[in-house]
This record gives sequence, C-alpha cells and structure tokens, in this order.
Amino acid sequence: MDRKQFIRQGSFATAGFIIAKGSPGISLDGQGLAGFPGRKDFPGEKDFPLVRIPEAQRKFRSAAVEKTITNVQRDIGNREIAWLFGNCFPNTLDTTVDFEMVGGQPDTYVITGDIDAMWLRDSSAQVWPYLPLCKEDKKLQQLIKGVIHRQVKCILRDPYANAFYKDENKISEWKRTDVTDMKSGIHERKWEVDGLCYPIRLSHGYWKQTGDVSAFNAQWQEAMQLILKTFREQQRKDGQGPYTFQRNSQYATDSVPMGGFGYPTKKVGLIHSMFRPSDDATIYPFLIPSNLFALSSLVNLRTLFQATGVHGQEPDNIAYKLIDDLENALKEHGIVTHPTYGEVFAYETDGFGNHTFMDDANIPSLLALPYLQSTDFVGDLSVLNIDKRGYNVYQNTRRMLLSEASPFFFKGKAGEGIGGPHVGLDMIWPLSIIVRGLTSRDPEEIALCLKMLQGSNAGTGFMHESFHKDDPAKFSRKWFAWANTLFGEFILKVYTERPALLNS
Repeated sequence: MDRKQFIRQGSFATAGFIIAKGSPGISLDGQGLAGFPGRKDFPGEKDFPLVRIPEAQRKFRSAAVEKTITNVQRDIGNREIAWLFGNCFPNTLDTTVDFEMVGGQPDTYVITGDIDAMWLRDSSAQVWPYLPLCKEDKKLQQLIKGVIHRQVKCILRDPYANAFYKDENKISEWKRTDVTDMKSGIHERKWEVDGLCYPIRLSHGYWKQTGDVSAFNAQWQEAMQLILKTFREQQRKDGQGPYTFQRNSQYATDSVPMGGFGYPTKKVGLIHSMFRPSDDATIYPFLIPSNLFALSSLVNLRTLFQATGVHGQEPDNIAYKLIDDLENALKEHGIVTHPTYGEVFAYETDGFGNHTFMDDANIPSLLALPYLQSTDFVGDLSVLNIDKRGYNVYQNTRRMLLSEASPFFFKGKAGEGIGGPHVGLDMIWPLSIIVRGLTSRDPEEIALCLKMLQGSNAGTGFMHESFHKDDPAKFSRKWFAWANTLFGEFILKVYTERPALLNS
C-alpha cells in the first residue's frame, strides 16, 4: 500500500475517532490540552498523557538522544512543546529502525512509519537530526552507518527505484499495475532526482560529524558512480534513456504521460525527474528544487571523493561536468519573472520557457532550499555563484510561496502553510511549517510556526502528514516518522539559538 492509498483508506476515518474517544475538551488554539486521560509524562501536570511507545517495545535506544530529551524538557517553559519534543524527536529510533550486523558490517533498514518500505529520501531525513549526537554515542553512529550501507544496497539494486523492502525477494503489490522494469525487493519504482541526492547528503553529513571514512567502501563508491551515471542518463542528451513508468490508476499524479517518458523538454543540462518528493508525477520534468539539491549534492560528493581517495579518477570528472551543466542551466532556466514578486525560482520547467509558480510541502521544496544547502544558502547562494541576486531571488520566492499567489498555500482557522496535490486542497503539511521555521531569521515568524505546530497535533502528541486548515482533528497519517523527527530538529535549533521562544 502506498502513501496515497493509505491516506484514503485509513487516516481520515480514524482521526475523528481519536479526538472523540481520547480527548474530550481538547483546546485546538495552541493553548494546551484539557481533560486528556492517561498517565503523565510530567508528574503533577494533568494535560500530557504518555503516548510514546513503551520502552520495552522501542526498536533502538540512544543514550545521547535520551539525554537531549531530558535536557530540553527540563529547560523550556512551554510544557506542551516539551511533551511534543519528547514524543517526536525519538520516534524514528523508537518505531522505524531495524538494526543488525550483516557480514560484520552494520545494516539498518528504516521504514517511513505506516508503510513497511524504506524510501531513500525518508530514511536519510529521518536519521539526519541525530548526526550531531554521534560523537557521544557510538551505537547511534553505528546505526547511521548502517543506513548508509543499506542505501548502497538499494541503489545498486535499482537506482531508479524510490522505495525498497528489506526482503530482496519480496514482490511489490504494484507489479500488477506498474508498467516499468520492476524487480523483486522493490516497493515502488518512481524516479525522483532527490532519491539519489539524499544518500549523498547523509554520507557527507556523517563524514562531517564523525570523520569516519570506513563507510565509503568499494560498494559505496560503486553506488556513487551509478548515481552519476543515472544523473547523466536523465539529462537525456543522448536519447530518452532507459527509464519509463506508467501506472494503471485513476489518479493522474500516479502515472507518467507520453509513453512513460513525460512531456517533451529541451535538453539544456538539467536532470529530468518524473516524480516529485511527494511521489506525485511532475508536470514539467525539470524539477528545480531537486536540480538545486542535485547541484549541492554533487559538490559534496566531490568532497567525499577527495576524502576517500577517488579524487582525479573518472567519477570526479563526471561530477565536475554535471556541476557545470547544472550551474549554467539553473541560472538560465531556474529563475523566472513573476508578475508581482519579480525574479523567483520556478518550481518546474521544460527548457522551452514553460514553468510553474508553486511549491510542494515535501522536501526538497523551494521553501526548503536554505535547509538543504551545504553553505549558507540564504546569505549568499554561493553554490550557484549568483551571490546577492540569489539571495533576493530566494526572498522573493519565499514571499510568493507564503501568499495567495501560491496555489497550494492554505490559510484557515488552524493555521497556514503549504500542502500539495498528494492529499488535496486545504490540507496543510506540518513539514512545510517546520521548514518555514527552520529557514526563518524572524523571531515572530518562528514563534508563529511553533504555535501552529503545537496546535496541529490534535491531542495525539505527534506531527502528522497533513491537517485541515480549519480543523487539526482532520489529519492524515497518525504515524509519519519524518515529520516527527524533523519537528525535533526544529525544536533543537530554536532551543540552541532562541530559547526564549520555547517559554510561551
């Protein structure tokens, strides 16, 4: 079952039951909970039930993560935020990881939550916030090293797939409906540029935090070379390439038009992405936030090649050429003029001059560009060498995305934020609110994001995939570990940089 199907069959139907049965008297205005029954995380307080999975059932325990939870909960004054942090930050470790030693090497399989499959994107994002704690917790470091090893296995199995099973012999339910080269062990084969960027980001982040290069063995180098080969194929300078995808579905966003190759493009050096990070099909195949992510990922990959002794060999030369192509093409085709906001980043384009003015909550998004860059993207956009212009373009884009000019920006009684086609109109994704807070330098805007996220949990103690703009009780996905752990990362950033915002 994929994310969209799970939403339609389950989450909306159960959301109202959770509220009606579990929490009469919940306040949905961000001011806390009242009358919620159950055991308490904070002795003497009546509002916060124990919702974190019992310790005996947790998949993995990190002493550094537990210490961080204790310190944050002790030091901040907003008790509901403290409660949410204690539930959300460890959720990936508590519920989604399967860690073991295979052939003397760590191997970590990470599911998204309610779907028993490992997405390259989600698994990277889910463990990313734990990287700074690796220095004081070697078990945690081994766990994340195991994610890198598992991702290498996945990439070598099929670089065009986005989601995998632990059992390499398992046959996906989508094999009956999908017209593509579907192998065993693959849950879904939707080609997304970001799916190959995230493993590079995780490898680079792991190396920066630990200095450990032992994860980057011959198999890792083979996988990285395969990523470069796939990126080059999907520039499509020498033909359409080997990847096609069609699905027999009533939903247009689940299939790729024009025989599975997508709508025509002018081959300008950008990488074609048939799907967005939401797993929805692109309209125009040049997805700009994913190509920007690919650019920064390739810069980081070159650094890793140097650290692992691959520098100067063919993979490094390929990376240089891809970087040049992307830099030139993004300057020419990624920035367009909006009638109200001036120069902005397009969301998608085709190289012929057609483009979309929008964003999607899933990351990489335009809003999330500063969060994903290895340099201070908001400050200088140095990875694109467009300096002050790049700063202005991002700020213009941000204003556009957080306004009525953006088709998937929704504002209602419960909050405001970006959604996307994946779950439909009027549904705000907490991911977008979290990213808005992570990329803001305005304390008032950060405080607004905190308040909206606090109110969006609907008494469950966790973040969700999406919630209705007028009613947080109408939400999708009770168990979405990426949103939970990213919320924890946001709280830690505020705790470090603006702790006063967590006291109200």
